[in-house]
Amino acid sequence: MSGRPPLRAAAAGTTIAILAAVVLAADQFSKHLAIESLTPGTTRPVLGDVLQWHLVYNPGAAFSLGEGVTWIFTLAMAIVAAIIVWLAATRIRSRVWAIVLGLLLGGVLGNLVDRVFREPGFAVGHVVDFILTPWMWFWTTPAIYNVADMFIVTMMISVAVLTLIGIRFDGTRERTRETTDADAPGAEPGA
Repeated sequence: MSGRPPLRAAAAGTTIAILAAVVLAADQFSKHLAIESLTPGTTRPVLGDVLQWHLVYNPGAAFSLGEGVTWIFTLAMAIVAAIIVWLAATRIRSRVWAIVLGLLLGGVLGNLVDRVFREPGFAVGHVVDFILTPWMWFWTTPAIYNVADMFIVTMMISVAVLTLIGIRFDGTRERTRETTDADAPGAEPGA
């Protein structure tokens, strides 16, 4: 990709761990501040209608969907976290993949901590959401989310982009069939 040598396994794992810890700490600290300073259900304008604080305890997934099956989200987040840790230990040698997966892992862990340790109980805890952007409407509900959610969404978009442009976990780029065929020994240009 950039001509740099691939990361060693320890460097990739360390990068992922540090970034995950920073995102997890930022998420949990911001949730602590929201709980301490906001009243549930009350909106506090920050930037007019662009950004507001609005504390809710979300029992479901996005937009409170699936409230009765919260344990499934907990299990799914635990599996995603385990896969990222496994990839860090066995496959990731790319700096960009280490950064993206570290930030994604931090977001996943932020919401997983809520599911495991918050009321009403283990594996069914409610996620603390407090960032309201009224201009972002989904169906009939404005978007209310948290720091972990921001990292999960943006890093999943990054995963999709890295996959689409063909960046492998080792940092090399997949070659298209046309490029591979044209580079074959004895191949004529345009063949």
